[in-house]
Amino acid sequence: MLMQSPPAAHTLIDDRWRDYFSGTGYLGLQGHPALTQAAVDAIQRYGLTTATSRGGYGEHPAYQAVEEAAASFFGAERAVYFTSGYLGAAILLQGLAGSYDAIFVDDAAHSSIRSGARSTGAPVTPFRHMQPDDLAVQLRQHLRPGERPLVIGDGVFPISGEIAPVPAYVEVLDPYPGAMLCLDDAHATGVLGANGRGTSEHWALAGMPSVQVYAVHTLSKALGGFGGLLAGSAELVEQLARRAAAFVGASPPPLPAAAASAAALELVHSEPERRTRLRANVARARAGLRALGWPLDDSPVPILCLGKRPGIDLARLQAELFVRDICVAHVTSYSSTPPGGALRIAIFATHSDEQIDRLIAELAALVP
Repeated sequence: MLMQSPPAAHTLIDDRWRDYFSGTGYLGLQGHPALTQAAVDAIQRYGLTTATSRGGYGEHPAYQAVEEAAASFFGAERAVYFTSGYLGAAILLQGLAGSYDAIFVDDAAHSSIRSGARSTGAPVTPFRHMQPDDLAVQLRQHLRPGERPLVIGDGVFPISGEIAPVPAYVEVLDPYPGAMLCLDDAHATGVLGANGRGTSEHWALAGMPSVQVYAVHTLSKALGGFGGLLAGSAELVEQLARRAAAFVGASPPPLPAAAASAAALELVHSEPERRTRLRANVARARAGLRALGWPLDDSPVPILCLGKRPGIDLARLQAELFVRDICVAHVTSYSSTPPGGALRIAIFATHSDEQIDRLIAELAALVP
């Protein structure tokens, strides 16, 4: 399959325009004129890259613009921008080294989280997926008196669409002085919370937890940009930029991508109606697919996971939908995929009611 246009509600794939319900462009910003023009202006003015790492001659107005826009978007003192959201966990955990003694990882966490945890050299212990009770057991079994735990996992899981039970984790961690909770908000950034700030805002954690909560963000999904970022206090950002080898040793993002990312942050901040429309679309799709027999809850997450059911061949369903010019993903092994695989349906703010209704009607015709 060959994508021949920006990913959008209608996408050109294999020479045909199709209803696209895949990928991660939840706010419909990939290919937005404001983002593409920012990228064009940047490449004409600055070229493609700085050809050196951040710091010294590698600092650049394009990177500063992203970080200032991100700090404003997240209501933080400062932000740090880096090459890829995939590196976010490594940068955060390496930058926080010395502030924790052991890492505990959700066993369905994304590979970037597991890789980041291993890169620290600290002891790493898995706990059962989204099970605070098991986390409590693992903490008791693997921490010595006085040791500080760091718990990490996805804020929103990429295939199942589940939201991490953050308040329950905070309650479990509360008895441990110095405990930290870290979230990879790749699929939550721009989507969850009143302002699109992610999982912590969804759970209204600001100013509440006794446990320090951090999040890493990805610009290439809902926001339509490129790269990753962390926002927080000036002290935290300085610490991460100084200590994290995954930041210090990596080339920074291309300058046009940085310019597009800054434009994306400003656009999402100024157009909250995109989230409003997205949530209405998600509610419509969940209700329609629930009526077809899939046990979907009322979550605002734009990832709809249609798991295996008796008598239904998910691979055939995906293929039959594609013939009907509807694109969904069939997933069998990615992190957080349920046993037996799933159809992963992504809902965008730019999908029309007619597109969502046609998806539901076509599935209804194909499901026995």
